[in-house]
Amino acid sequence: MINNALKVSLLLTMVAAQPAEAQVRLPKLVSDGMILQRNAPVAVWGWAAPGEKITVALAGKTATATTAADGKWRASLPSLKAGGPYEMTIVGSNRITLKDVLVGDVWVCSGQSNMELPMARVRDKYPDIVAQATNPNIRQFNVDMRYAFNGPKADFPAGRWESATPQSVLKFTAVGYFFARELYEKYHVPIGLIKSAVGGSPAEAWLSTDALKAFPAYAQAAEKVKDSTFVKTTIAQDQAASRAWYSNVRRQDQGVARGATPWYAPTYDASGWQTMKVPGYWADQTPLGPVNGVVWFRKEVEVPTAMVGQPARLELGTIVDSDSVYINGQFAGTTGYQYPPRKYDLPATLLKPGRNVIVVRVISNGGRGGFTFDKQYRLLAGTQTLDLRGDWQYKLGTTSPPAPGSTTFQYQPGGLFNGMIAPLLPYSVKGVIWFQGESNAGRPGDYQQLLTALIADWRKHWQQAEMPFLYAQLANYMATKDQPGESSWAALREAQRRTLAVPRTGMAVTLDLGEWNDIHPLNKQDVGKRLALAAQKVAYGDQKIVASGPLFQSMQVTGNKATLSFSSTGSGLVSKDGKPLRYFAVAGPDKKFVWAQARIEGNKVVVWHDQVPTPVAVRYAWADNPEGANLANKEGLPASSFRTDQ
Repeated sequence: MINNALKVSLLLTMVAAQPAEAQVRLPKLVSDGMILQRNAPVAVWGWAAPGEKITVALAGKTATATTAADGKWRASLPSLKAGGPYEMTIVGSNRITLKDVLVGDVWVCSGQSNMELPMARVRDKYPDIVAQATNPNIRQFNVDMRYAFNGPKADFPAGRWESATPQSVLKFTAVGYFFARELYEKYHVPIGLIKSAVGGSPAEAWLSTDALKAFPAYAQAAEKVKDSTFVKTTIAQDQAASRAWYSNVRRQDQGVARGATPWYAPTYDASGWQTMKVPGYWADQTPLGPVNGVVWFRKEVEVPTAMVGQPARLELGTIVDSDSVYINGQFAGTTGYQYPPRKYDLPATLLKPGRNVIVVRVISNGGRGGFTFDKQYRLLAGTQTLDLRGDWQYKLGTTSPPAPGSTTFQYQPGGLFNGMIAPLLPYSVKGVIWFQGESNAGRPGDYQQLLTALIADWRKHWQQAEMPFLYAQLANYMATKDQPGESSWAALREAQRRTLAVPRTGMAVTLDLGEWNDIHPLNKQDVGKRLALAAQKVAYGDQKIVASGPLFQSMQVTGNKATLSFSSTGSGLVSKDGKPLRYFAVAGPDKKFVWAQARIEGNKVVVWHDQVPTPVAVRYAWADNPEGANLANKEGLPASSFRTDQ
């Protein structure tokens, strides 16, 4: 037995001493169901044992590579025409077969929340489109949020390609999906979407370390977060402070005080509560003022028998900041921050005929708490709807200082490039669609330089010097103003407009697609359509298509009139609603802008004001929300905002 044990031990030692043969491994992006870029060399890469020969085969094409000393290999297949499905084989020490591979056009969909926003958020607006979404030729690869500060990542922790179905499409980027639908209907080739977007992210988070060198302040910030100990310590401190704040608020909330009837209970006596109009903010309507903490709201509604015994939905617009909802004492749903629409699906057993009690516990953590105006507040079941707007009872649960701030590391310079763009390289793509800028609107002065640098940076890393880069201009947002004035959102739109000087770029104007009370407007279909128009011209070479609304070119002053010239006039300039042109402002040497008269003359616009004898500058749609700005071309595409003064 001893001899046998020694033999086994010796054998194990000999096996361990042999060089291990590494299995060929692929990045998550190179996987079943992927869409490869047509008419371009196809890069396939991965990892294996140093010196190992790798053979890649697809659609009758083959390529070989030898693994380098660092374990990396990369092969390049000759360009392929659109088609499929195919199988791809990768052979080294092991054999990998990838199934259902298509060849078509691949687009990177990046930016912040308006690109990230999924079809699930707009399915009530587009129910038929969602129901008919089955299309195996439109696919998405979703990149989960990840930042990295100490160099680019080589791969993603997870990810897979998914074909569009009524179920899977709910996770697709809404802008990207509508963009893909338009291109597929036009060109009938597979369209692959790589969604790599993060809500709230500023442009500098998407720049590489090299590109950040042109921006010393951002480069310095990037150096600071390379200290992993600092990052971990800060995250831990922020999380502890946040937990303590919410724990303290919950502990002090009289609405759920231990030993007392909770305020959401149907038997609770709320006869002493005061009333407030919903929608609205308690700082404007009540003696509470702009307090933070917990405020409870309660409404009794009479539910007809016809609404009982079937699934129902409670819609409560959007709420600042978080909420928990109870109906007849039963928990019905919760949302943790202000932006998502409150749409709570209710089981058929929850409503009862007659008196029903709806209770909403609202936590305000640092702003004006309450219910957003111009949203839906209603209870629906079957074909009937109860309007919930009007008087609600309210009572203060507890007050608190504002919640502590935190460091949002995914917004720090360079982190998202390293974590979410670098692993995409060197996957061949057709181009990029980009919806971002809201998070840079507070500092628009450097945005043109940032966006120009980002375009050059990505083109360099993809080794595609003329890679099409298409972007959506900021939509209209926030309250309208009666008089001309300064606007950081308009200034950022101007930076976006001026970035069109970069070759092979295109811009979708969305000034008419926003919502004053929602930074995430629901009309993503027209955004996708307008980006697709830009793609047809910039990426697909259709020079006859009218891809944009009017874009300011030059101004000529004669007497008290300024004559403006435009490109992208299409079939001619028009007032989109048939009314006199609005949102033109003019200033004389005093630089004080006043609303001006404007009229279309041919493909030009003449602007004047009787009390401005010598105009020196004109602005159009220069506001956060220039709602009603109506200059367009006959193709229905709106003009971009602009200013002639610098």
